[in-house]
Amino acid sequence: MPIPTDSTAKHADVHGPGDNHLDPEHHDPLIGGMNRVIRHSIRLLAGLMVLVILWCIADVVLVMYEKLSTPPILLLEFNDIFVVFAAFLAVLIAIEIFANIALYLRDDVIHVKLVVATALMAIARKVIVLDLSVIDAEYLYGIGLVVLALGVTYWLVSNRART
Repeated sequence: MPIPTDSTAKHADVHGPGDNHLDPEHHDPLIGGMNRVIRHSIRLLAGLMVLVILWCIADVVLVMYEKLSTPPILLLEFNDIFVVFAAFLAVLIAIEIFANIALYLRDDVIHVKLVVATALMAIARKVIVLDLSVIDAEYLYGIGLVVLALGVTYWLVSNRART
């Protein structure tokens, strides 16, 4: 059994082992009722996210059909490839958001590493489909800083998880 550190000991004092901050059986009936509403709302969000994923998949199929059926048939132009990539990445981002919701329902904690990874994927999608001919340099610097910040955050969270 691991020896509790100061931070885990403080956490154990405030929240008992296995404590669920959205506990539907809270000792205060009002809080318990509100916790039930919130947990059902999260389940509803998960269901809606599945619908979004299905719509995104339908969008990928539609985009591919439109791009492949216009002359020249079965050939994609350079810009068409980016449109298809953007549609694919939107599906992957939606799946990652669903994974965040599902993990939150299961563990009742926000998994920072997964949230940061989802944000990295979203900004990567933005970078992949970026049209450099129509953006300002400041915008590009801003995106670069966001990528750098998310990358460093992901690295720090990953290293902390290993130690």
